[in-house]
Amino acid sequence: QVQLVESGGGLVQAGGSLRLSCGASGSIFRLDRMAWYRQGPGKQREFVAHISSGGSTNYADSVKGRFTISREHAKNTVYLQMNSLQPEDTAVYYCNMYVRGVAGWSEFWGQGTQVTVSS
Repeated sequence: QVQLVESGGGLVQAGGSLRLSCGASGSIFRLDRMAWYRQGPGKQREFVAHISSGGSTNYADSVKGRFTISREHAKNTVYLQMNSLQPEDTAVYYCNMYVRGVAGWSEFWGQGTQVTVSS
């Protein structure tokens, strides 16, 4: 069994910064792709950022230049540094990982962490 635990969400004023973390634990042989998604009020879940096992990154246009995704292999952890936050960034943020465990490759999601940006 693999669990993803997120932290770092909260309330911040526009222009502020937050750093989200998501750590994986359990029977993990290897971690591949890691990503962040978000779901704003009344909206569908959308892609935010992705990082490959080799460190290649990709971002949604709406966060390019403001958000940075990174990973720490030794801790099975992915981070999302969010700068210049705007009210439209308000959402529940979910981490997503492809994990090779005892049953082979599977996709896992975190429980979500709320980010609220006030104007």
